[in-house]
Amino acid sequence: MRKILLSISIALSLVSCKSVLQVAHVEKNKNTNITDAIPSDKKVEAFILPYKTDLEKHMTVKLSYSPIELTKMGTNSHLGNLLADYMYEAGNEWLMKNHQKPADAALLNIGGIRNSIDKGDILVRNIFEVMPFENEVILVKFKGKDLEGLFQYYEKTQKNNPVSRLNIEVKDGKLTKAWVNGQPVHPEQDYYIVTSDYLALGGDNMSFFSKGEHITTGIKLRDVFLEKFKANHSLRFGEVEQRLLFQNNTK
Repeated sequence: MRKILLSISIALSLVSCKSVLQVAHVEKNKNTNITDAIPSDKKVEAFILPYKTDLEKHMTVKLSYSPIELTKMGTNSHLGNLLADYMYEAGNEWLMKNHQKPADAALLNIGGIRNSIDKGDILVRNIFEVMPFENEVILVKFKGKDLEGLFQYYEKTQKNNPVSRLNIEVKDGKLTKAWVNGQPVHPEQDYYIVTSDYLALGGDNMSFFSKGEHITTGIKLRDVFLEKFKANHSLRFGEVEQRLLFQNNTK
């Protein structure tokens, strides 16, 4: 460590004098493998303990209860639909409060859902595991004619990115249904789609969002999920709603 500090001090002094630097000597050091064989630092542990204890208390707070395991498997899933609905609700509430207009639909990427939720109590920790990212809720205002790119995305990829208030059907590679709020899209009507900042900026190849007007909310998506699960103390589920339908006949 002394050698490292000495080297840094020398380097800084040379830079401050604006001298031309040349490598005079390279000293090789062996990498240190981090294993259980390395003794713990008691002082560091003692310093961390209060924070660790406080964090553990926070992470084990119960928010809700699920009678079934929630996964993101399948074209449509209880977890995917639920999170998309929660995202829609948050965006709709913000839009009604700030612009007195309702949101029309929501779109969430399946890759952003990082974990399943086991049957039983749903804790704060579970939501951090599901959504470990700092993504924010974004509203994108489209003309109906510019939503064509969204539907073409599903037509091409047939990817199970969860949606709320969207019904999309693709049969044999062709788009056969593209509805918002249970209705066909009107080309000149304004539509507000709730999504994440990651997708709004073109993540997951969703370049179609560039055709809309982006409206920031400052709301963290994970905070939305924490609040919504807390508000719904006991979840109930029936059959998985089929919002996405991809049918491909194989010959």
